[in-house]
Amino acid sequence: MAGRLAHLDPPHGDVMSELVLVERDGAIAVVLLNRPQQLNALSDELMEELVGQLQELDADDGVRCIVLGGSERAFAAGADIGQLAEASAIELYYQRRIERWDAIRGLWTPLVAAVSGFCLGGGCELAMSCDLVVASESAKFGQPETGLGIIPGAGGTQRLTRAVGKALAMDMILSGRVLSADEALRAGLVARVVAREAWLEEAKRVAREIATKGPIATRLAKEGVDRSAEGSLSLGLEYERRLLYLAFASEDAKEGLQAFVEKRKPKFRGS
Repeated sequence: MAGRLAHLDPPHGDVMSELVLVERDGAIAVVLLNRPQQLNALSDELMEELVGQLQELDADDGVRCIVLGGSERAFAAGADIGQLAEASAIELYYQRRIERWDAIRGLWTPLVAAVSGFCLGGGCELAMSCDLVVASESAKFGQPETGLGIIPGAGGTQRLTRAVGKALAMDMILSGRVLSADEALRAGLVARVVAREAWLEEAKRVAREIATKGPIATRLAKEGVDRSAEGSLSLGLEYERRLLYLAFASEDAKEGLQAFVEKRKPKFRGS
């Protein structure tokens, strides 16, 4: 696989094959953004490589959870402003840049964001596209786009509002307020806050725990949780019941229930 490496010390450089680093670790995969000199600004090239790598991992039955991170200094400091400044509205439309976030959100495999340092603009939107966020105590979250005369366009006005509520979302988007890791935890934007040096290892630990669960069940469960924010409670409950029946029909469900009765660890096969 392009970009695979034996360790997680990213080399400097900005060529296509080094924009995204991938490591397999048993049932989990670790994907790191690698534009250190640009604080992992989300260029077209980086996003294209990222989506391709994530989709490749998503199609691999051996991968049961993916960790997406940046560096200790920055998860991603935002979009590539130089590219945005040169693009016209029509070019943005035809290049389908925003649809890359939809592709990430559409992954079946659970995706854990490992956030350290700056997580701003498109970086914050990328983290919110993941299923849960593990944040270093150094993490800083914000949507500063209005300071550039534009608005968040990859889910910032929608996912942020659903995560933290209207009042705080308005404050962050309109005034440019930046949340600390602890503020983001209290607001519901992140799931866990850990020590500065543990940001990646804790995300990997969470991913390994997720990977021990039934893969069909985790995929269906995350689909159900996602649907809860998209409609009424009654429709969400109806959708959840259908997902339950689908999960119950799997061989994994039979194995999990039987293993509980027999007081042993289940052996899930994803079928």
